[in-house]
Amino acid sequence: MRLVDDWLSVLRKAWSIRLIALAALLSGLEIAIPLLDGVVDLPRGLFAALSGVVTSAALVARLVAQRSMNDADARD
Repeated sequence: MRLVDDWLSVLRKAWSIRLIALAALLSGLEIAIPLLDGVVDLPRGLFAALSGVVTSAALVARLVAQRSMNDADARD
């Protein structure tokens, strides 16, 4: 496995990375919510569903050319 040359720039600027991080957070919340049983009344599976939607958006974002990423390439 070989990283892309500008991996640090991709990590900081790519929407797909941001959305994947959000999906991970939502997955963690899905696990933590049962600990708050009775305190917070949320529908079961809400965060899992949101995580699925965000992960799907990350897939789309990964395939779409992002202007900020192209601008970084032009400066280098």
